[in-house]
Amino acid sequence: MIKTPEEYKESLRNMNPNVYKFGELIGDVTTHPATKRTVEGHAQIYALAHDPEYRDMVVAESVLTGEKISRYLSIIKGPEDMIANSKMKRYMFNVTGTCTGGRCGGWTGINAVWKTSFDMDEKLGTDYHIRFKEWLKDAQERDITISVALTDPKGNRTLTPSQQEDPDMNLHVIDEKGDGIVVKGAKIMICGVAAANEILVLPGMKYREEDRNWAVAFVIPRDAEGLKCIETRHPSDMRELEEGFDSPVECGGITQSYLLFEDVFVPRERIFMLREHDFTLDMVMNFIAPYRAAIGACVAGQGDVMVGASILMAWANGLSEKVFRDKLTQMVMNNETTYGMGVAAAVLGKKHASGSWMVDPLLSNVNKVYVATLPYETKRLAQEIGGGITETGCMPSYQDFESEEYGELVQKYLKAAAPAESRARIARLIEWLTLGAGIPGCMHGGGSPDGARLMIQRSAGFDRCVKLAEELSGIEEESVKRP
Repeated sequence: MIKTPEEYKESLRNMNPNVYKFGELIGDVTTHPATKRTVEGHAQIYALAHDPEYRDMVVAESVLTGEKISRYLSIIKGPEDMIANSKMKRYMFNVTGTCTGGRCGGWTGINAVWKTSFDMDEKLGTDYHIRFKEWLKDAQERDITISVALTDPKGNRTLTPSQQEDPDMNLHVIDEKGDGIVVKGAKIMICGVAAANEILVLPGMKYREEDRNWAVAFVIPRDAEGLKCIETRHPSDMRELEEGFDSPVECGGITQSYLLFEDVFVPRERIFMLREHDFTLDMVMNFIAPYRAAIGACVAGQGDVMVGASILMAWANGLSEKVFRDKLTQMVMNNETTYGMGVAAAVLGKKHASGSWMVDPLLSNVNKVYVATLPYETKRLAQEIGGGITETGCMPSYQDFESEEYGELVQKYLKAAAPAESRARIARLIEWLTLGAGIPGCMHGGGSPDGARLMIQRSAGFDRCVKLAEELSGIEEESVKRP
């Protein structure tokens, strides 16, 4: 069953409240100012599934049942599925202006567990893949939204989890029962939690034998007993809670959470890794490769909006966009570079033994580095075209705009070639996209660019390149010795 937007929101209202922000327990994430926009953004996905024009974009076929399901709950069978996912993510940024990570990250996590659990069963004789397929089939039937959680607090970065003074610095198993396990610790900076029904938890790094109690993967309801979700703040939080053009969009808003696990019980049928430390790196790699390929589409989708907003601001100021043609062209090139690199990573991938598709890891990591640089150039150009009014602090608030005492004068001096409110709304959108809560995790989403560079170095094939140069230059192999 593919839910309607209202059915999705009702499923969130039926959950036990455990999301906090500014010291307050949020009773209803669908209506609270701090969370309602991220819920509305995710609800757009459900709406598109019932729109004949966009249904094929967001709906796929289940490899388990053959039924139509949300693409965000699907397994990547080939490059076409990966490209379709990139198209969908780009479009979701077009319509929401920002991230819908409660489904995006979950989809990547599902595909990571699918591959890794298959490999564990093949090598170790476990039944993780069977468990996972049963859970996934049920998740598809319920059409739930799934956030994924990898990042641990980590503590002292020079120490492994078992060496930390506080073992909770990485989420770990503290007790095992016949019907499940008990975990403690935290996952931090997790996207889309407030909009999620369930959370798929994965190991955050490669673990060694002595760290085996930290090697765990499972899925739990977002409102599991013992779990608290603390929503983080954003640079423009106070504006996000205001009315009028200070909150520029009603259909999107990014949120991040700290997940605090205090003796949380996980049923055995929902556990997909338990102390198999040798497979933790595989799980992480199986996650970051498709994530880093597809995030190029995410930032391109937001870049599309920045191009449009920049042109609108030029017009609002009485200028032709031709004045900024070079800058706009560069913005488009930035968008298509990350999008195209992700598509290339999909096309040049290969089939995994489980039947799932694996993207090309080299191109995926190259894309991650570009995603950590090019979108910021696009944002800078949007601000440059927009002028000072688009930067934080350079525009009066909506309340001042509407003031009975002086609002008329504020509006008088805000107008240019376009009415004051139109100009203010465009400026606020650019500010939101370039400095505020609309910014996705370009720099560290899916891991750091330095981590991606390490992967590139390992995959680059320097020795092959040296051999090519030796052959073309006509010198004997290894006649030039390595220093």
